[in-house]
Amino acid sequence: MSLQEKYTKAGQGHVYNFYSKLSAEERQSLDRQLSKLDPEEINDIAKRAGDYTESEGVIEPLPAQVVASMFDSDPADLESWRKQGLEAVANGEVAVLLLAGGQGTRLGSSAPKGCYNIGLPSNKSLFQLQAERIAKVARLAGEEFGRSGCRVPWYIMTSGPTRAPTEAFFKENNYFGLPSSDVIFFEQGVLPCLTKDGKIILESAGKVAVAPDGNGGVYKALYESGVLDDLKTRGIEHVHMYCVDNSLVKVADPSFIGFAAARKADVAVKVVRKRNAGESVGLIVSKDGAPGVIEYSEISKELAEAKDENDPSLLKLRAANIVNHYYSTAFLLKTVDLAKQLPYHVANKKIPYADESTGETVKPSRPNGIKLEQFVFDIFPQVSLDKFASLEVARQDEFSPVKNGPGSGEDCPETARDDLLAEGARWLTAVGATSQPIEIYPNVSYSGEGLESFAGKQVNERYLS
Repeated sequence: MSLQEKYTKAGQGHVYNFYSKLSAEERQSLDRQLSKLDPEEINDIAKRAGDYTESEGVIEPLPAQVVASMFDSDPADLESWRKQGLEAVANGEVAVLLLAGGQGTRLGSSAPKGCYNIGLPSNKSLFQLQAERIAKVARLAGEEFGRSGCRVPWYIMTSGPTRAPTEAFFKENNYFGLPSSDVIFFEQGVLPCLTKDGKIILESAGKVAVAPDGNGGVYKALYESGVLDDLKTRGIEHVHMYCVDNSLVKVADPSFIGFAAARKADVAVKVVRKRNAGESVGLIVSKDGAPGVIEYSEISKELAEAKDENDPSLLKLRAANIVNHYYSTAFLLKTVDLAKQLPYHVANKKIPYADESTGETVKPSRPNGIKLEQFVFDIFPQVSLDKFASLEVARQDEFSPVKNGPGSGEDCPETARDDLLAEGARWLTAVGATSQPIEIYPNVSYSGEGLESFAGKQVNERYLS
């Protein structure tokens, strides 16, 4: 059966409407694109998305036995988690997984978001900050356990538009001192954009309109790219996943890894305390007895404002989702099958399309089609509660995303920069020093350790390198 017959049989034969008018090169390009898609699978995905409805369910906080907080945990437990995580790093059992498919469009940049400079005295990009934190964790593990050459592989999931510029940025910067063999790029998948009745949209006469399949596409991409095989080959047991736009992220955080490993968790999440009842954040919850996420738009005002029965000063539902996860490799290997059960979410969008008569691209003024995507947290209900864990961390220490443009005043480059500089000052205050807001390079300190020599001193520098 020819490719055209395959699409015609699936009711998607219109993608060849302009085929006879295309040049040989344009035909080859369209054929290559169509050969990577399965029209019957697209039909099935469209049906699943159309049939999917979010059930209201019984929403409760996660049960106490799967939750811990950095605010009130026993110091002995905190130290035990840190040591267990560092030992796993020293043993070569830890890897990092970065979701880096986003472009810096909102930031006024055409480059991948990880290339962005938030305005630190060092002018370091988000990618560089994260690379240097990985290197520092490896050194700390080696020092603690007397090992040399400790390494933490870094798997970076890009999207189509960010793949080439991301790789070029790392090469230009010599991988920020990391071994190039430990920086592995792979690409998330795409899905065709569809009309409301499930027909594939042509963006132009010889090109299908496509969009990334959402951050939940990471599970399929891990398998198809060979990353899962690489994890097994390297003997990786613990994977820390996070988003590129968090300026304060503790990459390969030994305390988090140790916490999850001590709990024997398949999946663990970091959460921060919701600022107030009206904050527009998703929440980690128990939904019908299974771990899950409820979006802020799905929470009633009454439930959003409900107070904790044991502490009325706190919200009942306060575990804000920051997309900062732990996975055991054993669990990730199961996601090859589990990912096939994940729902597809529909987003109504304005999608450029080929005029039916001329094939010329038309840019619509209102939503005319849908994009389909999966969410990374949709895997959570597949995890039993006894294999799930949640660690509450301090927002000021671990979460300052760069989501909005410069000057917007919230979750923007300026707030991310200020939060990172304020963290440096807190670290110095904790050892008895006095300091203005200051940038402390990751090679100097990962999370405030190693600064004791500044005790009793006034530190006036803009940065410590």
